[in-house]
Amino acid sequence: MNRFDVIDHTADIGIVAYGRELKEAFSNVAYGMFSLIADLEEVKTTICREVEVEADDEEGLVVRWLNELLYLFDVDRVIFKEFEFTELTTTHLKAKGYGEVIDSSRHSLNTGVKAATYHMLNVERDDGYKVQVIFDV
Repeated sequence: MNRFDVIDHTADIGIVAYGRELKEAFSNVAYGMFSLIADLEEVKTTICREVEVEADDEEGLVVRWLNELLYLFDVDRVIFKEFEFTELTTTHLKAKGYGEVIDSSRHSLNTGVKAATYHMLNVERDDGYKVQVIFDV
C-alpha cells in the first residue's frame, strides 16, 4: 500500500493518503504534506513537538491537524517526518511530531504550502482509510 498519492488541482496541489487504520492515514497525510514541502530523506528526528486539536468531525480534524503542523513549521521552522498518536477519535487528536529545524545547508524546500483546505476534503473507510486533502500553495 502506498503511503500517499499526489493529485493535481488547478493552481493548488493535493494528496490522497492511505492507512490500514485511522492513525496510519493521519500520519501518512502529514508525511505527504511535508514531502511536498521538502525532501524528507535528509530530515532527522531530533525534535519532538506535541500537538492536540479538536474538531466537529474527522474531516475538520484533518484540516486542524495539518494546519497546526504548518503553524509549527512556519513559526519554529520545524519540518516533521514521523508521527506518534496517543489519542485519536473522530473529533480529538493528541500526537507527537518528530523532525528537525530546517537547515538550509542540508534541506531543500520545494513547494510552499500555506494551508490545508476544506475543498474536496474527504475521509472514507473502505478496506482501510483514505484521506484526501487539497492544499493552498
